[in-house]
Amino acid sequence: MAEKKVVYYINQFFGNIGGEEKAHIPPEETLGAKGPAMGLEGYLQGEGTVVATIICGDNYYNEHEKDAKKTILEMVKKHEPDLFVAGPAFNAGRYGMACGGVGKMINEELQIPVLSGMYEENPGLEGAKASIHIVRTGNSAATMRKALPKMGEIAKKLLRGEALEEPKKEGIFPQGRRVTVFSDKNGAERAVEMLMKRFREEPFETELNVPVFDRVKAAAAIEDLSKATIALVCTGGILPKGNPDRIESASATKFGKYSIEGLDDFVEDAYETVHGGYDPIYANGDPDRILPLDVLRDFEKEGYIGKVHEYFYTTVGTGTSVMNSQRFGVEIGKQLKEDGVDGVILTST
Repeated sequence: MAEKKVVYYINQFFGNIGGEEKAHIPPEETLGAKGPAMGLEGYLQGEGTVVATIICGDNYYNEHEKDAKKTILEMVKKHEPDLFVAGPAFNAGRYGMACGGVGKMINEELQIPVLSGMYEENPGLEGAKASIHIVRTGNSAATMRKALPKMGEIAKKLLRGEALEEPKKEGIFPQGRRVTVFSDKNGAERAVEMLMKRFREEPFETELNVPVFDRVKAAAAIEDLSKATIALVCTGGILPKGNPDRIESASATKFGKYSIEGLDDFVEDAYETVHGGYDPIYANGDPDRILPLDVLRDFEKEGYIGKVHEYFYTTVGTGTSVMNSQRFGVEIGKQLKEDGVDGVILTST
């Protein structure tokens, strides 16, 4: 039997090239396994070999998607792989978009199975899960030791050409496909059983999961901006130098509140970003690029707005869970409302 070949995709960080300062690098190819590909190859237990590892900067992919895909496709095609693997991306948004986008493209163009791994809140998941197999992972790379063995199990099945079991059992995300299964009870009987369990407040599992989306009603427009108090809120990590509240650079669990009374500008010597998800050079050079206090002060002096609120709120958005984000929003919103704030400028990256 011919050797089963695997091509692996990773970003600049997992390729040991660098962090954000190297996020601009175009795709490059290394023969053999590198980074997490080495770990996965071990879990394949001789059933497949990583013949090449492709590395691409997260910024380069997301800013030059068309060119990146074209280059990566040519790199992959020449190896004629039996499986393409990307990631795992955990909850890294740009990395997830790259893994999902490249993986979907490879599946469609080469008609081979594709495997990745992501956290359930990764933005790359939604657009790719119908085309590729995505293992459920933890929030951060700290869970790599749990992610790679599971990816190895799925990879071996895909290389053997075996059909995967139901997503929950395999630990992968559903792809939205309907599969015929046989049951000793018809649909009406099963539905009544689930209904009775619900009445008795017993645990049950639905056969049709319906997504639930937040519905947020837009606030009424401010009638007179010249009398309004406007606050600044930021998920770009701008805060006083030294990070006095030790806000995390990713997967934040807290936010900060800082006074800007009498301050007309965020200056480089006193403010910085701690955000770990983008190149901080331009934000640190002029923090107003992320949090536009200077422009709001101009509006205040011109009478276009009533005044700027005396405090600004800040946190880091990259990798931060939906649960914590919702908590931040409720707590910050409550404080702003109590302070009589009429509107908020919410900036990100």
